[in-house]
Amino acid sequence: MEALAELFSLHRERLWRIVNFRLDSRLLGRINPDDILQESYLAASQRIKHYAGLPSSPFIWLRMIVHQTVAQVHRRHLTAQMRDVDREVPLDKPYDRYATSQSLSFHLTGHLTSPSQAAIRAEMVNEVEQAIKTMDEVDQEVLALRHFEELTNHEVAEVLDIDKTAASNRYIRAIQRLKEILSEIPGYSEQE
Repeated sequence: MEALAELFSLHRERLWRIVNFRLDSRLLGRINPDDILQESYLAASQRIKHYAGLPSSPFIWLRMIVHQTVAQVHRRHLTAQMRDVDREVPLDKPYDRYATSQSLSFHLTGHLTSPSQAAIRAEMVNEVEQAIKTMDEVDQEVLALRHFEELTNHEVAEVLDIDKTAASNRYIRAIQRLKEILSEIPGYSEQE
């Protein structure tokens, strides 16, 4: 159990970034990413005996548990009638963080935060999201894994169950495609 605590502590910052990226924005005021990490640690401690038979690296195993915990939190809070966040009135357009394109668009336009730019940001998020949706889903995920979850190329290959060279090639192609589609959005490059 001590080894698990050390492992979790070693990767805590990276796991926190994953939660922060994947957690639905409607839950940000209600759920603390640290609480999700604590829940994930407890889940990992209950499943540690099953890890020995898995081919994944320790970090990828912890990442999988964190993803499962985030999904459980989404189910608990986004589908519960009494705590239905869809009944709340958001200031910005809510988006579904399960969709990588939506998470990517939100984070890529995150620099537009002044009150006078709120409407511009909402419109820009929508335009960027629509543009990103034209990309291959695996390429979207490669970008999310590399830039927002900060996984290495080797870890991306492991998560997506593809060859390391294929992961590298997909990443290069995805970056080129993202640059192309963002350059076609009026005003996006001016906002950077």
